[in-house]
Amino acid sequence: MPSSSSSLSSTTLARLPVARLAFRPFFLLAALFSVLSMVVWFAFWHGDILLRPYGGLMFWHQHEMLFGFAMAVVAGFLLTAVQNWTGLPSLKGGPLLALVATWLAARLLMAFPLGLPAWLLAFVDLLFLPAVAAVMARLVIAAKRWRNLVFLPALTLLFIANLAMHLGVMNGDADLIRQASYLAVLLITLLMVVVGGRVIAMFTANRLGRPRKAPIPGLEYASLGSVMALVLAQLLAMLGLTLPAPLLAALMGLAAVANGLRLARWDGLASWREPLLWGLHVSYAFIPIGLAMWALSQLGSFRAELAVHALTIGGMGTMMLAMMSRVALGHTARPIRTLPGIGVALGLMVAAALLRSPVLALFPQITHWTYNLGIIFWCLAYGVFLFHYTVPLLSSRADGQDG
Repeated sequence: MPSSSSSLSSTTLARLPVARLAFRPFFLLAALFSVLSMVVWFAFWHGDILLRPYGGLMFWHQHEMLFGFAMAVVAGFLLTAVQNWTGLPSLKGGPLLALVATWLAARLLMAFPLGLPAWLLAFVDLLFLPAVAAVMARLVIAAKRWRNLVFLPALTLLFIANLAMHLGVMNGDADLIRQASYLAVLLITLLMVVVGGRVIAMFTANRLGRPRKAPIPGLEYASLGSVMALVLAQLLAMLGLTLPAPLLAALMGLAAVANGLRLARWDGLASWREPLLWGLHVSYAFIPIGLAMWALSQLGSFRAELAVHALTIGGMGTMMLAMMSRVALGHTARPIRTLPGIGVALGLMVAAALLRSPVLALFPQITHWTYNLGIIFWCLAYGVFLFHYTVPLLSSRADGQDG
């Protein structure tokens, strides 16, 4: 009798539209969480303290935009895509909702620590990525799709970066927190390079009705390999073995040039009429921009955090908005088209990145304005996404199929 009841409960949960594939709950929660987090961050810059989170507001902003917002999008994308890559059913129903609850519990405890010990907060937060990696590994290994194992080392290193950020808080080590957050940024950049290489050229060629240019092997190796080398260098820096600044600058410059050349071959200029396409191209363009700025920061031109925000707002935030807008339509069996305002939303993200990074590097005296406008633009952009996509993400597929 208990097993029958359990089976019935599992079947009922699997029928809930929001529990049918990972992109549904995670895209929705990631967008909502990012807006709420930015509202708190905006209030902080105006002297109002809305939260007293674990680690303080500066740490909370860094950590939660990386391991709250970004990891929710990464999980939603990977746990949905792995079903296509392997042909095997991915996480859904009760197990998916349990994973969502794990992510949500960490977000709530990070914001409202309730006087709990730091090790317990860290433990809850650290549960999420190993669970995502375990699902990925099970499906990839079962289907023998070895090419997709590349995501597992990245998820493992993201777990290590998250652990290091928590250890930094526990030990009062601000440098460890900063170096671990940089490692997380570079790992997410690596994921953007991998996923961008798989889909941006393909989406563009398919939409424009043009043949896709064959990749140049040497350029592909240079693009991916240079970013992997940066990840390794940053891992060493986090462990206290920092490479000489000129060497790091050269490596970052190489990565910027290689990825800039790679992007130039994808016909981005021909996609200007399609926001869901140019959003991907422009977001990828912020990878070479951010890496070039980071190289200059190594040579003393300006603060590294300006380069980091080119990667996080222009690269991460914009690419995730464009990908979520596209994936959420395709996987709910709706026509893949740019919904009203999504082009404006992507434009706002690009403007936010430009203001918070290169413009601020050139005109540091307007810091207050760039911070304010960047936050407002992000909230408006993701607010547009929530306006259009909340109902589709909570509703059954338009064709009545599962997923």
